[in-house]
Order: sequence, then C-alpha cells, then structure tokens
Amino acid sequence: MSPDSTSQSVSSAPTKRLPLWEFVSLTAMLMALNSLAIDIMLPALPQMGLEFAIREENDRQLIIVSYMLGFGVSQLFYGPLTDRFGRRSVLFVSLFFYIIAGIMCVFAPTFEILIAVRAFMGASAGGSRVIAVSAARDLYAGRQMAKVMSLIMIVFMAAPIVAPGIGQVMLKIMDWRGIFWGLAMFGALMFVWVLTRLPETLPKGRRQPFNLPTMFNNYWKVIKTRDSFGYTIASGLLFGGLMSYISSSEQLYHEVYATGDWFALWFAGAAIAMSVSNLINSQLVERLGMRVLSHGALIAFVIVSAIHTVIALQGPVPFPLFYSLMIIAFFAVGFQGPNYNAIAMEPLGALAGSGAALIGFASSFVSATIGGVVAHQFDGTITPIVAGHAILGSAALLAIFITERGKLMRPHTHMAS
Repeated sequence: MSPDSTSQSVSSAPTKRLPLWEFVSLTAMLMALNSLAIDIMLPALPQMGLEFAIREENDRQLIIVSYMLGFGVSQLFYGPLTDRFGRRSVLFVSLFFYIIAGIMCVFAPTFEILIAVRAFMGASAGGSRVIAVSAARDLYAGRQMAKVMSLIMIVFMAAPIVAPGIGQVMLKIMDWRGIFWGLAMFGALMFVWVLTRLPETLPKGRRQPFNLPTMFNNYWKVIKTRDSFGYTIASGLLFGGLMSYISSSEQLYHEVYATGDWFALWFAGAAIAMSVSNLINSQLVERLGMRVLSHGALIAFVIVSAIHTVIALQGPVPFPLFYSLMIIAFFAVGFQGPNYNAIAMEPLGALAGSGAALIGFASSFVSATIGGVVAHQFDGTITPIVAGHAILGSAALLAIFITERGKLMRPHTHMAS
C-alpha cells in the first residue's frame, strides 16, 4: 500500500489541542480505565472465589480473562465508529456503559453472571483504548508519536503500580463490591474530564463512511499494510505473555512464594520496570528509532525468558532469582509496546481508528486468549508462565523477522508498503 493513499500529514490534524502534559495525562487515564479494572481486582480474587464457591482455583482467572476478551472484541467495532462519528461522541458512549457495568458487577448474584458482566465492562472500556491511540495518531506521527506514546505509557503505568495496593487497602474496610463502586466513580470522573476538556481530534473532512463493506474494506487495508499487520501480530503474541503473568500473578505470589500482604509491592515492581524503560524510550526513540530499540529489547526478552525457563526446569527457583529475571524481562517489554503501536499506526493516516482497533484487538483479545490458556496451565510452579514467555516472545520475534524481511534493528526513515 502506498503511504500517499493512507497517510495524512500532521499539518492536516486539528489545530486546537490540549497542552501536551494534559493530553498525555488524559489519554493515559483513559487507557488506565482498563488497567485499573484488571489490576485492582487481583487482591480480591481469593475473597470472590470463596463467596462464589469456586472449586477450581484457576477458574478465578476468568474474572480477568473475560474482561479482556470483551475488551478486545469490542475494539473491532469502536474503530470504524470513531472513524465515522469522531472520537468524542463515541468515547462518551463507551464511558457511560463502563460506569453502568461497574454498578452491575456490584449486584451480580452468581459467578456466571459476574463473568458475563465483566465481559460487558471490558467491551465498554474498549472505546477508551481505541480513542486514546487514534487521537494520538490524529495529532502526531512517526517517531514523534512513539515519543508521545512513551510519555502516555509512563503515566499509564502508574495504574498497575498502585492499583493492587489500592485494592488491598479497600479490602481492609469493605468487601470486593466496593472495588467496583470505585471503578464506576473513576469512569464518571473521566466522563466529566472528557466533556469539559477534550476537543474533537478527527476533522469531519477525514471521516470515513460507516457500513459493513467499508468496515471490512478498512480492516483489509490495515491487514494488507505489511508493517501494520506484522507488528499487530507481534503485539498480540508478546502481550499474551504479559497477560499470562497478570492472570496468574495472585497465585504466583501467594501460592508459590507466599508473599502475603506484600503481593501488591512485588506486583508493582514489574510495572515500575516498564515505566522506567518507557521513560528511557521516550528520550532515545527520536534519535535511535523505533526498530533499533524495540527489536533489541525483544531479543533480550527472549534470551532472559529462555534462561528463566531452563532454570525453572531444574526445580524450585529462589524468589530473588525469579523476581530479578522477571523484572529484567518486563524492563525489555517497556521498549516494545509504544514502538510497536507507532510503527503499526504510522502508515494508516485516516484509517487511524480502524488501525488502533485492530492493534487493540490483537493486544487484548488475542493476548487474553493466549495468555489465558498459558495461565490456566499453572501447576504450583513458575515453569508454565516463564516457558510461555519464551515461546511467545520467540513467535513475536519470528513475526517481526518476516515483516522486516530478515533485516532487524535497522534505522527506518520511510514507511514500508
């Protein structure tokens, strides 16, 4: 696909913008709606398992996985909707149903209904992720977008750092239902912030028709764009490993290593590692390029995960060694998410909504499906999780190797066709 057929220059973007710091904060908090809805729940999983009499402990992971499945699928519809109707109006609908879903979870009478409502909550949140990424692409492109996405991720990563701790504190004074009241209140706060501050970032002249043929045609254009499709696949595989860790983290830290009330602190360490690498990426990406940084980091992730797997196969892994290798792996992940997004979005221009939706689908539905399968193999040891990281990281590296026609870590100054 020719860049000229899909790209719009940054100059054609809206002239009215929020200050960079507020745009970064707002879009990061929109994305954090999703992260909070996952990570703040982790300390509550044992309590919820007891109340709903869940006999198989691994089934508690469905509270996380169902949310991510709904989150992923919904983005395929939000993308075309935002390309047709603009970012703001669709975002209002998304936030409204997120608030409603949070309240519905409070009153869920059975585990099965809770799982269904969690999927609906994830579907509601899908719009916030699509619109955050597509609005960034409306206003920025290329390495500049990668830098902005890195800044967004730095703020966004505050959610998984503090969310389990907040959830743990809330459980001291209320039961798990109070957490859902908190999520609904946060959704209402974001609704007001968007209403009062966020301008429309997609001009009417760049909007796409909305109908099924157009929707499928737009997705087909994204799939035919080599860089977009290849990095979308890589993103889904890589974040499948991340989801397997998140879904099983409560069991890893409580059952394998018995960290007790320290769970929230240890869980935060991985998010801090990713935040640090996001910050470093934001400082280096305009000089070194997205591919040099992300490819090098992916290779490091695969090597570390492979070493971790070999050690785990020998027997129980001491906690300091497990945690050190996990932190190194997640430090490498922080160089990949923002750059994969920017590389995949760069050639899309007016198809930014569809592109963000397809990438979001891969990094949530696909990753939740893969990660859920891996996490469900939890057997009281770390082996299934770290082996999953090594296998999925290798598959992501292969996808990028094919996309780049065998040429990794090269500076890239043009858009691939």
